[in-house]
Amino acid sequence: MTKILNKFKHISLLVIIAFGLGGCATFITKEEAFPKMYQAKPVSILVVPAVNNTTAAEATEYYATTIAEPLTRMGYYVLPIEVTNKLIQEQGIVDGAQLVNVDTGLFKTMYGADAVMYVSINQWDTNYYVVGGNVTVGIAYKLVSTTNKEVLWQYADTIVVDTGGDSGGGLIGAIISTAINTALTDYVPLAKQVNYTALSTLPFGGYHAQTGTDQKAQAVNQNKAGVVRATN
Repeated sequence: MTKILNKFKHISLLVIIAFGLGGCATFITKEEAFPKMYQAKPVSILVVPAVNNTTAAEATEYYATTIAEPLTRMGYYVLPIEVTNKLIQEQGIVDGAQLVNVDTGLFKTMYGADAVMYVSINQWDTNYYVVGGNVTVGIAYKLVSTTNKEVLWQYADTIVVDTGGDSGGGLIGAIISTAINTALTDYVPLAKQVNYTALSTLPFGGYHAQTGTDQKAQAVNQNKAGVVRATN
């Protein structure tokens, strides 16, 4: 058991960030990817309940605890998620999918938000194969203006943690080790890692010391970004 737990401590070393198109990453500047962010300059963001496209019923609730901090760190004011979610639920909204087609202007009127962050949880999965396994978290994001309903920023990322067991104990030992490693892997830290990678591509918000200075930062993986072209 000690050997297995020691192995678990090193799982983070086996984290693989999945790159699109066979792992070939093409990086472009923030301004090239998201020029509308620099035009709109949103300051306050309302994060609505995530759309859960997985079979993990608890994913939405757990994920909600992970997104406010990285958005704040990037210089944005995030409307209190617990409070706004409660107000949304009082309107009979119990699932993020119910908000997809709602006029974003309503969020400007009701909450004073400059933009709405939509999140889709596409993977929150545990997988097993022969003597190995992994845990996967995949998130897609879209930030929409409440003023003109334009998409300002969008990104998607996935993280995979290999939980394969130690084959030194034979086939049965490897299967048991994999099962324990997988059971001990917490999804929340993985979601935080996806948030960190994805949200770091946002231009710095108005509350960040470096706001307005990162246009030329070549920090956006074009394969993962939904490039938002500027309006002519």
